[in-house]
Amino acid sequence: MGLGTNQSNYELVSGLEIHVQLNTNTKIFSSDSASFGALPNQNISTVSLALPGALPKLNKEVVAKAVRIGLALNCTINQINHFDRKNYFYADLPKGYQITQDNQPICINGFLEVELSDGSTKKIGINRIHLEEDAGKSMHDQDDHYSLVDLNRAGVPLIEIVTEPDIRSAEEASALLSEIRKLVRHLDVSDGNMEEGSLRCDANISIRESGTTEFGTRCEVKNLNSMRNVRRAMDFEFGRQVEVISSGGTIIQSTLNFDADKGRTSPMRTKEEANDYRYFSDPDLQPIYISDDWLAEITSAMPALPNEISKQMVSEFGISKADATLFAEDLDLLNYFNQALPLVNTNKTLINWLIGPIRAVLSERAIGIADYKVKPQQLAAAINLVDDKKITQQIAIQQLLPALEGTEDDVVSQAQSLNLLISENSDELGGFIDDVLSKFPAQVEAYKKGKKGVLGLFVGEVMKLAKGKADAKKLNELILEKLK
Repeated sequence: MGLGTNQSNYELVSGLEIHVQLNTNTKIFSSDSASFGALPNQNISTVSLALPGALPKLNKEVVAKAVRIGLALNCTINQINHFDRKNYFYADLPKGYQITQDNQPICINGFLEVELSDGSTKKIGINRIHLEEDAGKSMHDQDDHYSLVDLNRAGVPLIEIVTEPDIRSAEEASALLSEIRKLVRHLDVSDGNMEEGSLRCDANISIRESGTTEFGTRCEVKNLNSMRNVRRAMDFEFGRQVEVISSGGTIIQSTLNFDADKGRTSPMRTKEEANDYRYFSDPDLQPIYISDDWLAEITSAMPALPNEISKQMVSEFGISKADATLFAEDLDLLNYFNQALPLVNTNKTLINWLIGPIRAVLSERAIGIADYKVKPQQLAAAINLVDDKKITQQIAIQQLLPALEGTEDDVVSQAQSLNLLISENSDELGGFIDDVLSKFPAQVEAYKKGKKGVLGLFVGEVMKLAKGKADAKKLNELILEKLK
């Protein structure tokens, strides 16, 4: 940044174009597999290769998934919309055009509210969501003389979510992208994996003097593939444009690449205008007609959205927003919770178990709750045993739950057969206490002289002899009686 340049005199103005790969089994206009990770050019056919005479046929599930995300983003659904051809030539787009939507996209005029780190919220407008096909992938580093093309990705269904230029900071952009990723996963329209290219982002960035309302000349930074890179690219480009304007230069509308290693942008080409693409209606595809009945069916099948779930859990169970968010953002965890909920004595205890010890077990094994082999009904029964002081939490977690994994076993029967239930025999516990107190006479004397901290030592030692099968509160009472 040059001397005398003051960034606070300028305001960032940005809008995002977010490309989301839909998680359908097949591609948007053919029956080729849309899965990720196949060998190069394995998931192709006459349609993906654009061979003469090959005609596209629309995948209905693509439309349903686009409508779902449109509803979640508060959009108006265009019930009659159609496809257009966007003409440009790259080797990884064999037709010489991309099938997309131009002036009649499937969803328009939505918004999303995002929460920022200071607790404030920002409403960001959604201009449109349109359907299109993905291009293949060119690789320029595999051969000294040729570029290689993998067409597995050609024809994979995409939605492009185009925001209004309402974004004023890198933090707002990152928060929006994070929220979109949560939504597409929650609605099961995409896996949202940026590292696999399922979620990609282009950022349109311009600046203007603070207090003015006219837009400056924008530059588009292409293919940002992580939240961090969105923030870095935006911060760098803001600084670059401020530097250019402050030194009397002019911003040239262009398409930029972001070098993640160097943390800077560089020009790829001058920015195309819409007329460069020569859009026209695709004559091979009929218009999409979404009937009132089908729209009502999709709408009624919509799950509660993460923010709604979070607010409901905070009000209903009195938990923190951070804890509620764990359930709101993990549908498998929420489903597990809802199955166990009617069976536990205390709702809050179930929540504490799921976000505490059970989460720790899952984290240690690097699995989700869907892969946890203890059924919700079994966990509920184990929690009730702990609440009823019939087994300690530690033994339940370390011994009972592992023994229940992958079984249909009755929890109480299993606990009895493994001899894990707390001993109700006061005489047996009394014998253990006598043994411990006689083993530590110096500590008994210290306790009698006022050093109450040694009580923990006695409890721990008796627990060892009882193999953990004792209620700590009852044990405390028994030891205090003996010490008197």
